[in-house]
Amino acid sequence: VHTLVIPKGKYVSINDFAARASDAEIGALIRAVGKVAKLKGVADPGYRIMANIGAEGGQVVPHLHFHILGGRSLGAMLVKQT
Repeated sequence: VHTLVIPKGKYVSINDFAARASDAEIGALIRAVGKVAKLKGVADPGYRIMANIGAEGGQVVPHLHFHILGGRSLGAMLVKQT
């Protein structure tokens, strides 16, 4: 499963969203992520939420959106660098 959750407002990043969104919008977005994960059947076995922020974070589309990834074991996402 790979699906997106996009807030209704025009937000560039999570930083922008955290600074400008109302408490109601923030709550609604978190509830939407949980609802979509449940509808897609990944809530119980587990899933990953990912949002790329800024150029160094891999953000290509200048609009906040969350990727919901699940349906298989995702394993470790980051490798510790020394």
